[in-house]
Amino acid sequence: MRSFTSLSSLRRPKGGKMLKQHFKVCFCFKRMFKLKAAEPPEEIKHIFNQYSENGIMNMDHLIKFVEEIQGEKHESKEHARAIFDSLKHLNIFQRRGLQIEAFFRYLLGNLNGPLSHANEVHHDMTAPLAHYFVFTGHNSYLTGNQFSSDSSTIPIIESLRTGVRVIELDLWPNSSGDGVEVRHGGTLTAPVELIDCLKAIKDHAFLKSEYPVIITFEDHINQRLQAKVAKMVTETFGELLFRPESQHTSEFPSPASLKRKILISTKPPEYTDSQIKSTKRNPLKLKELEEEEAENLEDKRDDQDEIEEDDDIYGYRNLISIHAGKPKGAIQRWLSSHSHVRRLSLSEQELEDIIQKHGTEIVRFTQRNLLRVYPKGTRLDSSNYNPMIAWMHGAQMVAFNIQGRGKYLRIMEGMFKANGGCGYIKKPDILLNEDEVFNPNQGISIKKILKVMVYMGEGWHADFGRTHFDLYSPPDFFVKVGIAGVPADTIMKRTKAIEDQWIPVWNDEFTFHLTVPELALLRIETLEYDTTGKHDFGGQTCLPISELRSGIRAVPLYSRRGEMYQNARLLMRFDFFDASETSELALPSFRAWEWASPLH
Repeated sequence: MRSFTSLSSLRRPKGGKMLKQHFKVCFCFKRMFKLKAAEPPEEIKHIFNQYSENGIMNMDHLIKFVEEIQGEKHESKEHARAIFDSLKHLNIFQRRGLQIEAFFRYLLGNLNGPLSHANEVHHDMTAPLAHYFVFTGHNSYLTGNQFSSDSSTIPIIESLRTGVRVIELDLWPNSSGDGVEVRHGGTLTAPVELIDCLKAIKDHAFLKSEYPVIITFEDHINQRLQAKVAKMVTETFGELLFRPESQHTSEFPSPASLKRKILISTKPPEYTDSQIKSTKRNPLKLKELEEEEAENLEDKRDDQDEIEEDDDIYGYRNLISIHAGKPKGAIQRWLSSHSHVRRLSLSEQELEDIIQKHGTEIVRFTQRNLLRVYPKGTRLDSSNYNPMIAWMHGAQMVAFNIQGRGKYLRIMEGMFKANGGCGYIKKPDILLNEDEVFNPNQGISIKKILKVMVYMGEGWHADFGRTHFDLYSPPDFFVKVGIAGVPADTIMKRTKAIEDQWIPVWNDEFTFHLTVPELALLRIETLEYDTTGKHDFGGQTCLPISELRSGIRAVPLYSRRGEMYQNARLLMRFDFFDASETSELALPSFRAWEWASPLH
């Protein structure tokens, strides 16, 4: 994590003189602006005065602040000590305690981030795979659009490095018909060799997370090439490859039991007439033959260079640990209870159509089985769709074009910041309750109220050029704040725009009502106001409400590509209230001067 060594590039120089910045307006003259130094907003000064004496916040004061304002009741002494230790090297630190400058430095520093358990896996990881949302990619090999971009291992590697756990590969015969390549069929996309993709996955699978990687094959190859794929996968992954004990299981294994394992998910190959006839002559049933082949296949490979034709299909089949399929016939048949678990794939449009009448059945299906949702075919620009529709119906694998950009990818990345960024998030209990199946279309009462205060922001001058936002004056920043969640919770609000300030102070307060806080995310976007309505981008982030820390927090901002800026950040405050115990009129204000002092 970056060490936060300065509040901003804009500092009041020695002697107290204010820096000045010049913008050329025309050949005749220049506009001159004073550069405001970063200093605590009035509300922060009031809070400091309430938790300090004679301008000094000692250890006892800091512990009280950490407990009462930051809401950290446990290990408050240890955290307060860590805050003191992090500031000792600064000239503004005093042994007696913190002055306002040091306190402000802590508030904007990395120790005061917005998420709890930021780098820690803390969910129960021992439940079946069906109980988790899984970070899932779509056409993971494409570098750009879905029609004419190149295929490469680079986007696969980048996806794994960001925590993606499901990689999709489309398998096709190569031009000579004797090998397998990965490409988007029926388009102008260039291919990449399957073996290169497999090696890239092996080398980067567990750098970000030790939890299992699932490879979904979209299979367009014959049995001879399937046998080659089976050999290639087995030799590349070795002990990393998970092979199920049985091809039919009533429950998926857990992420904890599959640490550092690679799973294959695809539609099982179909049998030829000759293979079906051979099983009739054999006293073993087809299912028993599959299980026997799984045990004996490795011994056979030691004794022969080529797998006999009747064994080809079983070698490939025995790679598959998650059986997949697409619905054929009545959807009710697919959603009905079966003895063995499986994965169902639906396009975003198919899901939207089905949930109109079968929403609760989808939720019940996903309590034991896996549901993968993928972008509709018309998204040739690699855009994405609203993932919340799939999540609120229990879909575990919401497949996204990771190479695309936009609001919905930010929401996806925000969701998987939870649980230490490991790529697996335990689904909320409301989606796992078998006795009372969640109905996403039914009205739900408000459970939580979230209050948000946007105090100030800083750091853009260091991360962006002087004239990046405006050629003739400093920027006019405003902040959009809102909720991404179920339809009843989704909303966006905005602060006022502050003119000509690199370090804007808003002090704007917002209230959000949450009916399903377990699925909600806080969306934050900073923009530079433009009279044309085409506002310039100044950073964004998306935070899971379930892991949002209450209190005054430093919120780092990210680029459109999801890369964290080194300096740009917001100072905000968050507080939660139980809706059943608090009326709207009884909610306290964040404005410090309206509070009674806890010390005096």
